[in-house]
Amino acid sequence: PTALLVLGVQQIHVGQEMIAKISAAGQLMQCSASLDVLFLLDGSYSIGKGSFERSKHFADKLCDALDIHPDRVRVGMIQFSSTPQLEFPLDSYLTKQEVKERIKRTVFRGGSTETGRALKYILHKGFPGGRNSSVPEVLIIISDGKSQGSTAMPAMQVKERHITVFAVGIKFPRWEELQVLASEPPERHLLFAGDADDAANGLYSTLSDPVCTATAPGCRVESHPCERRTLETVKELSGNYVCWKGSKQPNAVQASLCPFIRWKRVLIKHPSRCFRTVCPDPCDSQPCQNGGTCVPEGLDRYHCLCPLGYGGDIHCAAKLSLECGVDLLFLMDSSAGVTLEGFLRFKAFLKRFLQAVVGLDSPMSVGVAQYDDNVEIPIELGLHKDTVSLMRSIDALSFSGGRTLTGRALQYIAQHGFRSTPVFADVQDDLPRVVVLLTDSKSQDSVAEAAKYAKDQNLFLIGIGSSFMRAELTMVTGNPQQTIIYSDPQDLFNRMPELQRKICSVGNPEGCQAQSLDLAFAVDASSGVGLENFLRLRHFVRSSCLHFIINRDVTQIALVTYGSKAHTVFALDTHTSSSAVLQAIDQVPFLGDSASAGSALLHVYSDVMTVQRGARPGVNKVVVLLTSGGDMQDAAAPAQQLRHNGILVFLVVIGDAERDTLLRVAGSPSYLVHISSYEDLQYYQGLIIERICEEARNPVNLCKPNPCMNQGVCILGPGSYRCQCHGWEGPHCESRVLRGDSPRSPALPPRSHVQWSPRGLQHFSRALQHSKR
Repeated sequence: PTALLVLGVQQIHVGQEMIAKISAAGQLMQCSASLDVLFLLDGSYSIGKGSFERSKHFADKLCDALDIHPDRVRVGMIQFSSTPQLEFPLDSYLTKQEVKERIKRTVFRGGSTETGRALKYILHKGFPGGRNSSVPEVLIIISDGKSQGSTAMPAMQVKERHITVFAVGIKFPRWEELQVLASEPPERHLLFAGDADDAANGLYSTLSDPVCTATAPGCRVESHPCERRTLETVKELSGNYVCWKGSKQPNAVQASLCPFIRWKRVLIKHPSRCFRTVCPDPCDSQPCQNGGTCVPEGLDRYHCLCPLGYGGDIHCAAKLSLECGVDLLFLMDSSAGVTLEGFLRFKAFLKRFLQAVVGLDSPMSVGVAQYDDNVEIPIELGLHKDTVSLMRSIDALSFSGGRTLTGRALQYIAQHGFRSTPVFADVQDDLPRVVVLLTDSKSQDSVAEAAKYAKDQNLFLIGIGSSFMRAELTMVTGNPQQTIIYSDPQDLFNRMPELQRKICSVGNPEGCQAQSLDLAFAVDASSGVGLENFLRLRHFVRSSCLHFIINRDVTQIALVTYGSKAHTVFALDTHTSSSAVLQAIDQVPFLGDSASAGSALLHVYSDVMTVQRGARPGVNKVVVLLTSGGDMQDAAAPAQQLRHNGILVFLVVIGDAERDTLLRVAGSPSYLVHISSYEDLQYYQGLIIERICEEARNPVNLCKPNPCMNQGVCILGPGSYRCQCHGWEGPHCESRVLRGDSPRSPALPPRSHVQWSPRGLQHFSRALQHSKR
């Protein structure tokens, strides 16, 4: 049997074992010969900026396979479009890191595709900074092959100078035109940039015999059938229509049938052969047990991907222990709404999960309850100490089929589900108490009050159900992070590792859920970003919010969008739950005018991070600026003002921008994330949230930013602060002093010097909210 390794629009048909050996070889390649390598990058408009970035990524990956050193491999680069432009000669950068950094800084130029002119430039100038043909010369052309003029003659002249030419396709290339550029035999010198790892292997495979002789022992070059594809426009005869033509007779016409031609775009397949280096790997001995998959790591190392329930050692020995101590009760829906089929599915899920995680040494005690009109607890907590008897008891559970009263079931479990057995009644059980609700039927009674009651009893609730149960399960758990939504019956079983993580996250939440934080997102919604990328930014903000507990006492979140002007979508004190924040984010519109990051940061400083707008003294404050990087010159001063007032500015830039300008805005490389494309933004979410959480744990200055309104002076004390007011009164100088005999508010003395701690302030901020309403 053959496996299909998909490489963008190129496919290589090889066996699964061969895929592993190609992968192992790809990690071992290192060409250490004396070699001059010149990249010729297509920077024309037909390539476009996105594919140009992929070309740069491809060149970067190839550098990993080259031992760049003044005495060994030297690398240079020319970008061509209407005219060729030398980006850097071969003798400019003499280490791999310097070359890779310079490639990343290369800027897309645009223009027509004059490949022939670029080749003539090389014929005239040679390899800039090279060693005058005293060492082998390799030219790597990265293009879609759509040249404006003929390339045959200059390509032939380049190859006659004994320059080895690799033609690398990008996007949907014209392979027959690239074949004209490539050295003989073309099947060894045609590569596809869509899969950089495979192409790097192809380059090394072709050079390994005559040039790069340091192939690892046992490795060899093998050929495989492969298929290249290109997107082409073709004519198609769609039928005939009646048309009128002139006649030889005077003042006469005659009817005729004319063909109707339609143009359409189709994928054309080009069967070929690919040559790749393959190496023996340690997985040949099949060391993984119990259905584990062996993944090679070079020639002498490997790791096993183990099925759920296995992984007790590196070879997938049985692993039957949940690595955390909890009291765990499963509450299964057995009502008519879930149907017999759904009930049996939940039983199978429960058996498979518990088989995987419950062992003799498990610090967890397990119980199972089921409900419809009534609630039963057929398997009480800690009743079974071995997996076999627990499985028998689960097998004995039977479907009842009454009404779906989930609220009543939660209330009952909170009162009776975790009672200690008489034997251990004198032992204080301080393990976290977790209830996993398995349901696929909307409740026929209210769940909100019952869920609140359960959480007041210190129960940690996790909900599992299909997508149409999402809203109700989120209401039960109070947090989308504590719900597991599956798309189909099989997907339910795929969620077992996720359930295991959520159970063990009790008391140790992911991210910085328990940290108090005032967090503002400022999102670039200008035309420079575009609607499609704005939706990606909006989705990023939405998914980031899931990592925080959103309420008045933990994390408050504000959202600002900006073009030429900034707009507060919602303030820090507007929404007090995750669901409300997520719903508001989904409604944020695209603005589409010019961008001013400076005005956005000024807006955050004056209209968002203030006590009047819900900001809390004594709580760390972070603004995350998401931008395309355009027009950042005006942002440095407002960013410095925010930092001076105790507000961290975290800058996330997608696309090309001047790094020195970005560093002035961010203040430090630690608070700058520069990403090449919007598609890659998702991969940086963990890093960004980790940095935000580090800031949330730092000590805070209670007087920064100044919590006192109306030019009041904040005076810092030990663990508290007070506001010194002039012409105003109140804890934050929020009320004007009334003159004459006008009545005065009896709540606080004038020119208040009352000291306020962060906890006292929380009560005041709620009162301030109430007065604003």
